[in-house]
Amino acid sequence: MRRFSVMNHLVIFSVFLSSVLLYRGDAGVTSSFIRSEWPAVDIPLDHHVFKIPKGYNAPQQVHITQGDYDGKAVIISWVTPDEPGSSKVYYGAVQGKYEFVAEGTYHNYTFYKYKSGFIHHCLVSGLEHDTKYYYKIESGESSREFWFVTPPEVHPDASYKFGIIGDMGQTFNSLSTLEHYMQSGAQAVLFLGDLSYADRYEYNDVGVRWDSWGRFVEPSTAYQPWLWSAGNHEVDYMPYMGEMTPFRNYLQRYTTPYLASKSSSPLWYAVRRASAHIIVLSSYSPFVKYTPQWHWLSEELKRVDREKTPWLIVLMHVPIYNSNEAHFMEGESMRAVFEEWFVEHKVDVIFAGHVHAYERSYRISNVRYNVSSGDRFPVPDKSAPVYITVGDGGNQEGLAGRFREPQPDYSAFREASYGHSTLDIKNRTHAIYHWNRNDDGKKVATDEFVLHNQYWGKNIRRRKLKKHYIKSVVAGGWIAT
Repeated sequence: MRRFSVMNHLVIFSVFLSSVLLYRGDAGVTSSFIRSEWPAVDIPLDHHVFKIPKGYNAPQQVHITQGDYDGKAVIISWVTPDEPGSSKVYYGAVQGKYEFVAEGTYHNYTFYKYKSGFIHHCLVSGLEHDTKYYYKIESGESSREFWFVTPPEVHPDASYKFGIIGDMGQTFNSLSTLEHYMQSGAQAVLFLGDLSYADRYEYNDVGVRWDSWGRFVEPSTAYQPWLWSAGNHEVDYMPYMGEMTPFRNYLQRYTTPYLASKSSSPLWYAVRRASAHIIVLSSYSPFVKYTPQWHWLSEELKRVDREKTPWLIVLMHVPIYNSNEAHFMEGESMRAVFEEWFVEHKVDVIFAGHVHAYERSYRISNVRYNVSSGDRFPVPDKSAPVYITVGDGGNQEGLAGRFREPQPDYSAFREASYGHSTLDIKNRTHAIYHWNRNDDGKKVATDEFVLHNQYWGKNIRRRKLKKHYIKSVVAGGWIAT
């Protein structure tokens, strides 16, 4: 018989305890931590984080996202400021040897009197899974080289580490979040909306701040995919400037693989990546019954195959459950429409932003209330998702420090600090979640737990897989339990 150390037993107990806590309805913790944040103002444009690349018309604002349904393609985007240049991407599996070439398209647009540079989007498809690719983009004599790594093949036990960031902006607090995230070892970002906060500016400065944000995040976005979702600060509805087309700046610059999931809009879509099926919803597009987003989600949930992608993750901007005074109850309309589906399909976790603080719920639902009868309050529900708000990326609006009291029974942990999260999927049954606070410039792991998969954790086949797949954390690795 295998012998376990005391530490191993303690860790196994912590895994069990985390499961119990997620299913209890007891009110959790409101952190008493108060941080001395940097001023919530944008970094000056002459700061080095916004540096323009050397060379005439050199490509800038480089970013990549997944380009298909299963992770064998990427969309590479960039801007050439002065003239179109080339829309070709040269790429290969050996640095400096570019065996393949893909050609994209370019366009530019105006917003008020601001005229954008030439925005390029290039689909690079037919890639091999779990492979490092090097790529080069160029314009005349100016060229730049980067790399990315494709995800493992879609498989129920494919391990993968996601970063989760929301409401970022371009302040020094934003920079702290970005730098800490880049040290996390995560392989792709699930972005929860509110990118640049350029809408807090007026006239030509709106476009200028969209450009600066693209250069600001390039040290990460050029090397790994960020899966985008849109927030209220992407709407850019500015009738006083004659700009009344929602999402105009965002949709010109940031594309998504929406057609691959049969969506009619780049604002809502789905991808499969490693062992995760990720669904992105739009809080600021119609979603009530019979609308395109409602129809699409109904069909997409039917396409989810938990035998292949056991982890079902949903992204949205406005949180459904939120106990902060900021944006309280704003997610109620989407909850009324979609929560029953989330419970029925046993969604594992729902990430949202919008509220500039951090909060995690227990597994709860409010699907029994129908206005005229039923439980009027959220109750513990083992089939429900965990709801996590990560709207604390660092933007210039500052923190949302006023939580409602008393803390609701459904709220497990909440704190008004800047930071980012990671979700480290280990296999089909377990993932390790961390929320990392930016504590006076240092990364501090503040909230962490083991997330149990909603499908395989309860499926009868789990008993047969116990020896191989049920694992617990130990220093230096994982062991069978």
